[in-house]
Amino acid sequence: MKHFAGLILFAILFAITIKGSQSVCGYESCPQSVSNLINIHLVPHSHDDVGWLKTADQYYYGHRQNIQHASVKYIFESVVSELIKDPSRRFIQVETAFFEKWWVDQPETTKQIVRKLVNEGRFEFIGGAWSMNDEGAVNYQSVIDQFTLGLKFLDDNFGACGRPHVGWQIDAFGHSREMASMFAQMGFDGEFFARMDHSDKDVRLGNLGLEMIWDASESLSNLEFFTGMLYNHYSAPPGFCFDRLCGDDPIIDEESYDNNVKSRVDDFLNYVAGVAEHYRSNNILIPMGDDFHYENAQQNYQNMDKLIKYVNQRQADGSRYNIFYSTASCYLNSLHKGLQTWPNKTQDFLPHSNEAKSYWTGYFTSRPTQKRFERDGNHMLQTAKQLSTFANLSSDKQTKDLDYLRKIMGVMQHHDAITGTEKQHVSDDYDRLLYDGIVGAENNARDALRVLTNLTNGEFESCMQLNISVCAFTKDSADDVVVTLFNPLAHPSTQYVKVPVKDESYEVTDEKGTIIASEVVPVAWQVLALEHRSNDTQHELIFKASVDKIASYYITKSKSTKTSGRWTLPGGKSEDTVLETSLIKLVIDKDTGRLKTVEMNGISEEIEQIFAVYKTRESCHYIFRENDEIEVLTDDVEFSVYDGTLVKEVHQQVNEFISQVIRIYEGVNRVEFEWLVGPIPIDGDVGMEVITRFQSSISSKGVFYTDSNGREVMKREKNKRESFDPDLSIQPTSANYYPVTSRISLNDGSRRMSLLNDRSEAGTSMEDGRLELMLHRRHVFHDGSGADEAINEEQFGKGLIARGKIQLVLNKVEDKNTIPERLAEKEIHLPFAKFFSKRNTATNKVIVKTLPDFSDFPQSVHLLTLEPFSKNEILFRVENFLDHTEGNVVSFNIRSIFDTLGGVEIRETTLDGNLPLSEMKRLKFYHDGAGARPTTAEYFTATHKPLAADKSQEVSEFSVTLQPMQIRTFIITYE
Repeated sequence: MKHFAGLILFAILFAITIKGSQSVCGYESCPQSVSNLINIHLVPHSHDDVGWLKTADQYYYGHRQNIQHASVKYIFESVVSELIKDPSRRFIQVETAFFEKWWVDQPETTKQIVRKLVNEGRFEFIGGAWSMNDEGAVNYQSVIDQFTLGLKFLDDNFGACGRPHVGWQIDAFGHSREMASMFAQMGFDGEFFARMDHSDKDVRLGNLGLEMIWDASESLSNLEFFTGMLYNHYSAPPGFCFDRLCGDDPIIDEESYDNNVKSRVDDFLNYVAGVAEHYRSNNILIPMGDDFHYENAQQNYQNMDKLIKYVNQRQADGSRYNIFYSTASCYLNSLHKGLQTWPNKTQDFLPHSNEAKSYWTGYFTSRPTQKRFERDGNHMLQTAKQLSTFANLSSDKQTKDLDYLRKIMGVMQHHDAITGTEKQHVSDDYDRLLYDGIVGAENNARDALRVLTNLTNGEFESCMQLNISVCAFTKDSADDVVVTLFNPLAHPSTQYVKVPVKDESYEVTDEKGTIIASEVVPVAWQVLALEHRSNDTQHELIFKASVDKIASYYITKSKSTKTSGRWTLPGGKSEDTVLETSLIKLVIDKDTGRLKTVEMNGISEEIEQIFAVYKTRESCHYIFRENDEIEVLTDDVEFSVYDGTLVKEVHQQVNEFISQVIRIYEGVNRVEFEWLVGPIPIDGDVGMEVITRFQSSISSKGVFYTDSNGREVMKREKNKRESFDPDLSIQPTSANYYPVTSRISLNDGSRRMSLLNDRSEAGTSMEDGRLELMLHRRHVFHDGSGADEAINEEQFGKGLIARGKIQLVLNKVEDKNTIPERLAEKEIHLPFAKFFSKRNTATNKVIVKTLPDFSDFPQSVHLLTLEPFSKNEILFRVENFLDHTEGNVVSFNIRSIFDTLGGVEIRETTLDGNLPLSEMKRLKFYHDGAGARPTTAEYFTATHKPLAADKSQEVSEFSVTLQPMQIRTFIITYE
């Protein structure tokens, strides 16, 4: 607390004696640039990772300083103390997770001081999300959620002055176009970052292209978004880091032999002159900070004060440099006033590379089980939010439990969390936090389902080990068990449900007593052989369920003879093995045991699936470095076949650490590949990247497509980038890997092959007709660029085993026939949530709670969010998930949903839910060649009339129209 000592005294002086400050925030509080000078915007900041080398709490409290000296708590206290002393000083704060943790412990006097600093634009929030999220491995839904959470906290505590204007993605490992789109849809004016492919940066340094206008969507209009690349990472200029973590010389201006003002100012201005040569404007942004800087803010600010004083003194002698404290948003505002034009950008900044041998494409796959666990967390969060809304849960504990999972999911989006680039003990802490968050949200789901179903005393257990066919609730018997299914999607959905059971016969009925076709299927022996798995249940009961929002299915033990499918061991057969449903036919090669042919959607295509490994001695958490040629696992695959009525499976053993089940369901038009990889062997200093590859005869000509954070599709072309030639001299394979968070595809104009995955993975197409996904990785090498340890995950004393799914779709290339893939993406990302209870918990209680009816939604409309927002407020978010090539403009009415939720008023907001859309006024910039240069500053506003209505108005006032890929967000006030 030594840095904060005397803050109360300062508060009194602050309120009484400080002169020259005005209670105005935002752009009105910005210092004024001088038109005929080079204006140096000095931007003090601290980059505070929400976990990386230490856990988030260790960073906050300053624990385990032997790992890294960092204490975020003291950064806030020291910075506030220093800002009070001089009204010209500025500081930008990014990570709301840390700030909220500090804020809730502050006395009201301190809060009033900080509010005053915020209201005067001196302590400014930038970014404002719960964490500075990754942009490669994240899904857009979770990004939107964590911005909603962070910005709501700022709005609740600081009002309009707390709302950021600018994104500050300085440490993300590459940048997605979808992230820029989300920023624009939230009303942000621009963003800045500090990482760019080294070849791209070299080109942009030479053509004044480090700042640009990004066309952030191919489907949505008016999403041109200003984007700037910092010159020297996000660090202070070399030699001018005044933080206690640095060893640079201070500025000495006393009467001392060591007085160095002239040399220090000379060096600084020489640096700035070099920076200015590479930017178009006479405004230059110079960041002053780095990781966990400003724990002793006095040392920083006193030296910056001197730097500002002596640089500006030289103006009297004709110097053209004008320097002042500023913020990223004030810098952007100066550019906007300058009325210049800027180069254009249409694609993304992925993958990132800082040198020829270092493409940061390994993190797209690193820690595959944690990447899947994060998706599970999102699934439970969406489920709990919707159920809490339907049941109107509002107790303090229910609110706290839901908020806790919101916050942990915000942490998980951090660029050292979902990426898998953290130390192992930090990864373990993330898992612990996420597990606790999911358990708390399950309590909310249970409370809600006891209100919304007739199972008033239902246990509603949610089994977290269903991925390895384990459920404690059914380990002894599934007799008289109720499976309650919740559908997070707006539209009714039909999906197959699996319940771990003993090798017994069962009957499944729906709520009307109708018998539902079911089947008992053996679990793959490789799963049963997992050392840590209890083997009470060695089979799965499978049945097909149709759910609008909530439905229960009843399982009872049957005395009839089991009707499971037939097992065969095809070894030595003279003919290929054929598996066939009404929609799909698979052929398994009799000699190799691998997939040979797929027939579906009127197409028959030879598709071979193989597994392979890249053996590497130099890969790390971030980077995939190929040291040798890929090693294809060519040995014949041992396999067996299960031929059931509802499901048909091929169980394959590829080698000692890779196995797989290929599965087709009756009535489902995709092929499922459920892989099991690990423990990956380590041979001396050699690690492995395990990949799977699908080879077809499709003539794709080097072109393939990947999703961008689960939304719009990005066209990729082997060995090419949009505006520069990538350096392929050392790592040509790694340089062609891209993040795949939901799907990757290729086509030849007549046929298309697509793979849909269940978590972030690295993907590419290195040969025509070929798609490749990296599934798992394990290494013993670390190159010092990050976590300072190898990514060598272990579990139960052995290498980590990961299990996941890939869905294959083969189709004709015709107008709008990618729609089934989009629908499948939603089911894969948000499948039924399963809850288990005993049948004797049911009553004959009449259900009086009516759920909203989403049947008016067109097929392409997705219920993106429905959640409690504030007291008597609900956040309601809908999207048209088809793009301009797949879908059309759609309209529907939400009055019945509004009424069912007890709505009194509804207002439309920006994407994050915290700014009325009618108040959005976004800075407009112009790109080169856009026509006549503007003569006055211009702005973007809403492209449509924001919806605002109350219950007294006509139904027609509640009509919603969505363009392709458009998301609209509303706040419903209810009684």
